[in-house]
Amino acid sequence: MFRKSRSGSTPGAPLILLFTLPALLLFGIFLLYPLLMAFSYSFFEWHGTTRGSFLGIENYQALLTLEPYKSGIPRAFGHNLAFFLGLFVAQNSVGLFFAHQLHKSDRIRRFFQTIYATPYLVSPLVIGYLWTLLLSPSFGPINTVLKAIGLESLALPWLGDPDITLGVVILIAIWQWLGFPILLYGAAMGGIPEELTEAASLDGASGAQAFRRVTLPLLMPAITTVTILTWIFSIEIFPLVYAIGGSTGSPMGSTDVITLLFYRVSFQSGTPNAIGISSAIATALFVMVFGVAYVSTTILRARERRIYG
Repeated sequence: MFRKSRSGSTPGAPLILLFTLPALLLFGIFLLYPLLMAFSYSFFEWHGTTRGSFLGIENYQALLTLEPYKSGIPRAFGHNLAFFLGLFVAQNSVGLFFAHQLHKSDRIRRFFQTIYATPYLVSPLVIGYLWTLLLSPSFGPINTVLKAIGLESLALPWLGDPDITLGVVILIAIWQWLGFPILLYGAAMGGIPEELTEAASLDGASGAQAFRRVTLPLLMPAITTVTILTWIFSIEIFPLVYAIGGSTGSPMGSTDVITLLFYRVSFQSGTPNAIGISSAIATALFVMVFGVAYVSTTILRARERRIYG
């Protein structure tokens, strides 16, 4: 049995520290330490793996003034934002709709939740290579079926046209990620007392009105969680776009994202100061993820407090 504190309600601080210490050590060794090292590396000039003179913020200035960073970073970040917007809209419309429908259907709920969640459990690298085969213009089954039913005009080079490839990859990401909000929203709906919706019905509210006035406000904590995780996933996305477009974000950089740019600078650029520049990109990426996530969480939590009074 856990030893309780003097108040008799919770375990004491030494016992809590004992059980959390292994996790804190792993976090410090594999996450915090590399992050601090990358931050420190970004202030130095590097000659291969040999550290040179202290540069201050010159590596960060290079990201804003020198090519290919000056033009590559805004373009890649724009693609990251497109991923976030596409995922955010789909999860909070299609995902929420499916979660609501499944919540009302006890018999088929578990089966369809498993079906929707399965792509999310598969490695994005595998998903990317799978869809590359499915959408192949020469032997892919999707174009083959379209041609067989007389829709040759729709048999497009889905992953070879710069004008449509980013949209196709976003749809693939939505297909893979959709199961997560369905599960989360379904669990959140399961925690809402049925008495609340029943009371709204007795007061004359329709099903849509009850959902909008009762269910949706109570889902705000789940929506906050999905939004923050979607932002983190969208900024850090790498395996899926790498599997589909390679390290250059093919075709013609249309699927390039920040993490691919970081990968190219770190391992493929051949720049003597690659460690310094890539460390600056990694630090900026962390600030971008952490800063936006923190501000968004603060705003959304404040809205939750206003809703719950």
